[in-house]
Amino acid sequence: MNAIDQARQMLVMASKDIKAMKSLLSPESADDEIFGFHAQQAVEKSLKAWIAVVGGSYGFVHDIHVLLLNLRELGCDISRFKNLLLLNVYAVRFRYEPQETPTNVLDRPEMLGKVVELYDHVLLAVNTAAEKSVDY
Repeated sequence: MNAIDQARQMLVMASKDIKAMKSLLSPESADDEIFGFHAQQAVEKSLKAWIAVVGGSYGFVHDIHVLLLNLRELGCDISRFKNLLLLNVYAVRFRYEPQETPTNVLDRPEMLGKVVELYDHVLLAVNTAAEKSVDY
């Protein structure tokens, strides 16, 4: 599978997590751990798609911080997306532990907007790379 196909596959999976986020926008629909998990997953998959399309590799990493650093080392401007680091906790800690107190209540509409912004940015990068790779 080439890098563009790999990136597209990751974005398909990220879009499914975004779809789940949309269905969980109401706090009554699910706890923050569940919403946050899907947000983290969408970000992780989008970042991996971005890494693939710019020629990098990511291995079995699930840490948003590591993925963002990888992109920076590949020459990508990640400054707009550093605020997504707060989702790292939903990949590990809250995946198996309940959140006892709602001290870090997620602003779900705002977070959805940030995740979609990353997804759209990566989708544009993938589509641009695909156009450049087409032989005329």
